[in-house]
Amino acid sequence: MNQFFGVPAGGRRIAAVCAAVLLTAAVATEGADTGSVPVAIAWTVSGGLPLAALAARRDRFDAVALAGVFASCLVTLLETRTGARPETTFGLVETCALLLVVVRAVRLRPPLRATALAGGALVALTVIVLRLPPSEYERLVPFAVPALWFAAALAAVLGLYLRLLDRYRAQEHRAGLQAQRLDHARELHDFVGHHVTAIIAQSKAVRFATAAGCPPSTQELDGMFAAIEEAGSQAMQSMRSMVAVLRSPGGPGAATAPGGELADLRTLTQRFARTGPATTLALDPRLAAGGLPPGIATTVHQIVRESLTNVRKHARRAKAVTVDVRLDGDTARPAVLVSVTDEGPGTAGHTGEPADLGDGPRSGYGLVGLSERAAMVGGTVTAGAQAGVGWIVEARIPLPGPLPEPPPGPGDDRTNATLDA
Repeated sequence: MNQFFGVPAGGRRIAAVCAAVLLTAAVATEGADTGSVPVAIAWTVSGGLPLAALAARRDRFDAVALAGVFASCLVTLLETRTGARPETTFGLVETCALLLVVVRAVRLRPPLRATALAGGALVALTVIVLRLPPSEYERLVPFAVPALWFAAALAAVLGLYLRLLDRYRAQEHRAGLQAQRLDHARELHDFVGHHVTAIIAQSKAVRFATAAGCPPSTQELDGMFAAIEEAGSQAMQSMRSMVAVLRSPGGPGAATAPGGELADLRTLTQRFARTGPATTLALDPRLAAGGLPPGIATTVHQIVRESLTNVRKHARRAKAVTVDVRLDGDTARPAVLVSVTDEGPGTAGHTGEPADLGDGPRSGYGLVGLSERAAMVGGTVTAGAQAGVGWIVEARIPLPGPLPEPPPGPGDDRTNATLDA
């Protein structure tokens, strides 16, 4: 985090140095109230060490805090043996620093070590009032000592609260990382599975044709192997991009992670048609203009890609596939409608009943993943057989607001861009 409350890191360092100088000067001023230069120096050291413990690194906190507690007790003991006593203070800055040492010890250290550090600070806080003249003991000690103990108890409670808050944040961070890993696993299934399915389909086509006594010609084999090579290259590219994201989620690899926008749907359907049934894409020009939020555009692309992968897996006898992406609803509350229909007879994966997108052996990981992705952006996904059409996957994703109407260009063909329901 480069900024805190709008202050750059360099400004925070300057502020920290200024605060350290002012606090050290305050400790020295309290020591000067004793009227003795050696005692004033001792006060500066005993008050500066607890302050240093608050700013010390975690691996050095124990040593600096113990030194501060020991120095405070030693200075108090020496003052009880000398006549140099302050008249108005017993070390308020040092007392506050010792209380904050209790807070940091309870927050950062294991229970036994935190108890030892907090106990030492409590001893130093208990005896620090002995720095006052003996004539003040009877008047102040009965009130000051219980007040310091109560303040130490509050400091310990504050340290426990911060400790629990740190643990909660760490758990949230781990949960976020786990969710990110699961999301990457789904991405890997979608991206690589799409290309690997194309490779399997091409390989089966060659094997079945050869087994039926009609082996493909040399030219046909070259075309099939070229398609397999392209699908394999795309799968490797997707895997490399995903590994780059896993290595550095916020680094440069994240920008090149395998993803999809609506402008890529035409390329996706064209590649699918090369090794599968004829595919028709109907894309609303208002969506093709790129006005969708990135998360929704990526979700639409993933729904289309996974649906085409399922067609390749479960509807091998399909003759045609239609992909329809359009806007629906009024202009104030529009939604994106996505439908992928294969015009072929049912197979083992295509039954006459709508697919259950929850838990169950029939839904498959692909449809479950699509349902989860759509739910993340407030949408729904349904899948099932439609009489006279074939198997259809439909998704409805609401938009956060209206889309601007793009100006018609010379290449716009709104008649062919959308399909009738």
